Amino acid sequence: MHHFHYVDEELYCENVPVGRICEDVGTPVYVYSRETLVRHFRKFEEPFADLNHLICYSMKACSNLAILHVFCGLGGGVDIVSGGELYRALKAGVPPSRIVYSGVGKKAAEMDEALEADILLFNVESEEEVELLAQRAGTLGKKARIAVRVNPDVDPRTHPYISTGLKRNKFGIEVERSLDLYRRAGSMESLEPVGVDCHIGSQLTDLSPFMEAVDRLGELIGALRSEGINIRYLDIGGGLGIPYDQEEPPSPADYGQAVIERVRDMGVTLILEPGRVLVGNAGILVTRVLYQKRGTLKHFVIVDAAMNDLMRPVLYKAYHGIWRVLQDGRGGEPRKVIADVVGPICESGDFLAQDRELDEMRSGDLLALMSAGAYGFSMSSNYNSRPRAAEVLVVGDEYFVVRERETYEDLIRGERIPDKTP
Repeated sequence: MHHFHYVDEELYCENVPVGRICEDVGTPVYVYSRETLVRHFRKFEEPFADLNHLICYSMKACSNLAILHVFCGLGGGVDIVSGGELYRALKAGVPPSRIVYSGVGKKAAEMDEALEADILLFNVESEEEVELLAQRAGTLGKKARIAVRVNPDVDPRTHPYISTGLKRNKFGIEVERSLDLYRRAGSMESLEPVGVDCHIGSQLTDLSPFMEAVDRLGELIGALRSEGINIRYLDIGGGLGIPYDQEEPPSPADYGQAVIERVRDMGVTLILEPGRVLVGNAGILVTRVLYQKRGTLKHFVIVDAAMNDLMRPVLYKAYHGIWRVLQDGRGGEPRKVIADVVGPICESGDFLAQDRELDEMRSGDLLALMSAGAYGFSMSSNYNSRPRAAEVLVVGDEYFVVRERETYEDLIRGERIPDKTP
């Protein structure tokens, strides 16, 4: 469900014409619907209403301050994976008591920042990380609450780049080895083991891997409690998929019911870390057609967005639906073409869609790449010295530029030419 729809053959976000945004702000531009963000958060949280829980939005999916502020206002927290994300979260007004710090490579300085902020929980992923966190907490006179991220060796049956719960993945610690790490952490004065954490992957469309992982975590919690380790939090991560094309992921209601059946009697506060499922379908990337190029083997539609703006197609072979911002008004059925939609970057991998059946385009036409709210802007770059796109949040019949388009001056900010060069 999202709030992008046509009114008299013109694409709207909520009550604002997308074309008007493009005329005012330019292209490429990311456009987000606040009402969709709110609806998705509430639909995801609804099944857990009678259970002690905390929804910690996985902000790596889309970390704009305005989006973080929306979820914070709904009572949500965030799952962070860097010091920069901690900084963003605090700037957006997220209380430290709702921040969980995940990730395999936390630096000492990043640990210090999180300890000083007094975040809820560190999800630790290795023996050496535990040693460093204990040292930093002791030095600062703090006590760090931790959960060990457990790798349950569950196949999430998703793209290999976003699978995180198998033994061959870099994330987490094997269940069998985690017991020793909990004992070790429990003996350290500056650490307090309070939780168990697991995240098996992203864009999951089947509930069974989730449930298999939760069952294994339940067994671990029982073993830990039998040794006197008081586990109060169970963090089961995120990963619920969304429909990009023909996928049929479970609904939040079905997901919630299945989870609750397993955790209701565990006596824990449940932490959930949804990302894509909250923002994916709440955002679009709008681009303008520059040229058509018709070759012997291929028809190319060249647009002003590129792989630096949306990495998912080249990185994951991901599908994004393409909607015209203005439906064809030239009379009769528009002629169909099979085309690649490509950008200006000097890479053959610079494509947004391949071999896609589309209405024939003209220079100046606006196209919306759908379901681009997750891992769209947050993975964008300045490759080929291209300024990053603007971001816009629509609220009812108004829109707000929540990130200005970068300028050429932004591209070289911080760079210096030495006074003496060879």
